[in-house]
Amino acid sequence: MSPNPEIAIVEPNTLACLGLKGILEEIIPMATIRIFPRFCDLTDDTPDMYAHYFVAAQVYVEHNAFFLPRRRKTIVLAGNSPQFPLSGVAVLNIYEPEKELIGNLLRLHQHAHHNGYPVKGMPPIPAVEPHQEILSTREIEVLVLIAQGLINKEIADRLGISLTTVISHRKNITEKLGIRSVSGLTIYAVMNGYVSL
Repeated sequence: MSPNPEIAIVEPNTLACLGLKGILEEIIPMATIRIFPRFCDLTDDTPDMYAHYFVAAQVYVEHNAFFLPRRRKTIVLAGNSPQFPLSGVAVLNIYEPEKELIGNLLRLHQHAHHNGYPVKGMPPIPAVEPHQEILSTREIEVLVLIAQGLINKEIADRLGISLTTVISHRKNITEKLGIRSVSGLTIYAVMNGYVSL
C-alpha cells in the first residue's frame, strides 16, 4: 500500500461528508480524502485505488455487489443502532460524540493496518480482535432459504433435517441477529451477500 493512502467517502449528505473528511484529515494527515455524493461518481473515478471506502448504509445496500468483495476496506456509516448487523464489515456510528467517533476511527484504522499509518499525536492502539461470523454455516443455509420465501416445512425438506431443527435454527438466528421479521432477515441476507437482489 502506498505511504499516502487515498480514502473515498460515498455519502449523499454533504455535511456528513465534510465533517468526516475533516476528522480523517486531522487524524491521518498524509491521506487524500475524496468525497463522492453518489455511487456512480465513485465508479466514474478509479474505484479500486482507495485504501478505504466510508459508505452510507443505503449506498452499501444498493451496491453491495461492489462492496462485498472489498469488505475489509469498507466502513458502513450507520445511525445509533444499525438495524442489521453486518458480517465482516466495519460499521461506524456517525451519531456518536466526537471523542468516541475519533476513538472508533482510530481503532478501525489500527485494526485495518495493524500498526497503521502514523496518526498525528496518538500512541499505537491495541489491535482489535478479528470479526467472527455471527451465524453458523447451517444457520446461513436456513437464512438463505427463509430469504427465498420458503416456509419451515419446505426448508426442512430441502436441507434434509427435521421441522423441529429448522424451528430451532430460526430461533437461534433471530436471537443472534435481533431481527424477528422475514423482511428484516431478507435484508440482512442481502446486505451480507448471502443472497442477491
